Amino acid sequence: MTAFADNFDGPALDLSVWSPYYLPQWSSRAASAATYHLADSCLTLSIPVDQGLWCAGDHQPDLRVSGIQSGNYSGPVGSTVGQQPYRDGLLVQEEQEPFWGLTPDSGYVELRARADIAPGSMVSLWMVGLEDQPDRCGEICVMEVFGDALAPGSTAVGMGLKTIRDPAVPQDFEAVRLPIDVREFHTYAVEWSAGTATFSVDGAAIRSCAGAPTYPLQLMLAVFDFPEQSGRSHVPSFVVDHIRVR
Repeated sequence: MTAFADNFDGPALDLSVWSPYYLPQWSSRAASAATYHLADSCLTLSIPVDQGLWCAGDHQPDLRVSGIQSGNYSGPVGSTVGQQPYRDGLLVQEEQEPFWGLTPDSGYVELRARADIAPGSMVSLWMVGLEDQPDRCGEICVMEVFGDALAPGSTAVGMGLKTIRDPAVPQDFEAVRLPIDVREFHTYAVEWSAGTATFSVDGAAIRSCAGAPTYPLQLMLAVFDFPEQSGRSHVPSFVVDHIRVR
């Protein structure tokens, strides 16, 4: 595929690549809009204390999220056709036109970022199938860090494959404790081809997984808050210096 790099140098998010809504078909674009800003050649995703719940009254546990994604689509309102449903029988609330901003099917994806999180919040970069066919929904998780995984001098960084609803993709995910501080910038990456994905942090290979999806994947980047745990006492943020794909 053509090499891609977003250094977030411009005054606005590139909407030809990114949709600043988190799975809006299950609520609406208005109710799933990310809180974000661009400054100092970085994208900052955050969750202020007054940000509302995502899919309030239905998603359990209560969840707040600010995220961007490089693809999206759904069926018509009232249908069950949509990406990443969080329960059986979930119905589309707002139809989404097909949007394919960046959908690699192999190669190398790199994120340089830092996070300000606490117990009850988390950050992640993951890639999922487009679900243009229902079983093409497997996941490559490049990085996932929970606030309660931080310890003095180390952080447990999740990485690997998730089956979701694709039986061809094995559940092969592990949180590996590394001697890093996620409050500082680090580089998280995956290189995958022919069904093998190798994950690295700051250029050092950490683990490899066989059985990775070979169909196109969209990128999902987000910060999450679980207010029942966090009490909304902290404003989590995810500061992204760049994303590169080749």
